[in-house]
Amino acid sequence: MEFVDRLLTCADCGGEFIFTAGEQLFFFDKQFKNDPKRCKPCKSKRSAVASRPGSGPAAAGLSRTETRTECSECGVQTTVPFKPTQGRPVLCRQCFQTKQRAAVPATATAATTTATAELVAAAATTDLGTMSQKLLTAAAQAPQA
Repeated sequence: MEFVDRLLTCADCGGEFIFTAGEQLFFFDKQFKNDPKRCKPCKSKRSAVASRPGSGPAAAGLSRTETRTECSECGVQTTVPFKPTQGRPVLCRQCFQTKQRAAVPATATAATTTATAELVAAAATTDLGTMSQKLLTAAAQAPQA
C-alpha cells in the first residue's frame, strides 16, 4: 500500500496540517482506524492540559465512589473505592497488605534458594546427563505457585 502526504483540517484551531506518508504508515502499522483530528501544536496543548495535576475526574466534579463497609477479617469500619459485591470479602488496608505479604510463603522462597544452591554445586562436579536428571527431579519436587 502506498501512502501520500494529505492535507487535513484541525478540529480545534481550524488550521490545515499535513498528515505525512510516514505518519500514515505508522497509523496503518498500529491499526488505528481514524485519521488525526488535531495539528501537533493543538495536540501538545491538549495533552499538557490533561497531564496537569488536578485535571482528572475529581477536578471535573466527578468523584470516586467511596463505600463505607466493615472489614471481613478484623471487623474495623473502613471505606473502599468500589461497591462491594455479595459474598466476596472486603478487607481494610492493613488486612489487605498482610494478606498480600502472606501470598508468597517464605518457606517456598527458602526451598527454591536451597535447591538452586544445590544445583549450582552439583553442576561443578557432574556431567550434563546427571545434571539434566537432577534438574528434572528438582522441578518435579518444587512447590507450585
